[in-house]
Amino acid sequence: MINDWKFVIMFCLTLGLAPFFPEPHLFGKIRWVAGGAIGMQWLDWFDLFWHGTPWILLLRLIALKLLKKA
Repeated sequence: MINDWKFVIMFCLTLGLAPFFPEPHLFGKIRWVAGGAIGMQWLDWFDLFWHGTPWILLLRLIALKLLKKA
């Protein structure tokens, strides 16, 4: 399942970007970490991991595809 492109892309577009309004949750968490992560609790870190996992899987698939070509 984690090697299925369709599943990983759907995972990125749903959980990876949820909630969609006013902005994807992941973007706010990344900005928070880039700003020094001041005030982040363990639940915020878990949330960043949870919403970032689909994107990590997508990067993994891209890397595997590129390595297979080389």
